[in-house]
Amino acid sequence: MKYVTFAIVMVALGFCSAAPAQELSQHDQIHIAVQEICPVSGQKLGDHGAPLKVKIGEEALFVCCRGCLQGKQVSPQHWATIHANFAKAQRICPIMKKELPANPKWTVVEGQIVYVCCPPCTEKIAAEPQKFIQQIDELYLASLRAQQTARVTERVAR
Repeated sequence: MKYVTFAIVMVALGFCSAAPAQELSQHDQIHIAVQEICPVSGQKLGDHGAPLKVKIGEEALFVCCRGCLQGKQVSPQHWATIHANFAKAQRICPIMKKELPANPKWTVVEGQIVYVCCPPCTEKIAAEPQKFIQQIDELYLASLRAQQTARVTERVAR
């Protein structure tokens, strides 16, 4: 966890950047919605203003506020929840086009964690990263839409 704290401290001191809300791309906005919570506080992203993009290890993630940049450590529990959120939203190996196993393999590509069904798939992703990052964003969007539809259906059923 030392590298995680170091990365957050680096952002707080200005050695790395934390993107303000107006600079967030559609890709970032999708990732904020899928990530859902801050890896430091566990608070819902957006509840304390615009989430800030940081690099934690090799991964680009978001924290909920500047307070979480103040040398605080990432919670292992929140970290596990975030990774589960991404795996659940991705659901499918982008190479084999089948459901991810219970404990999928993964790789980090351009700051994004990518889940796969087996180790050989990571090599294929490394060969064409942009193609697969775009596919994963589409899977995330489909998952977010399905969640929204389920919420609306639940409200109507009440």
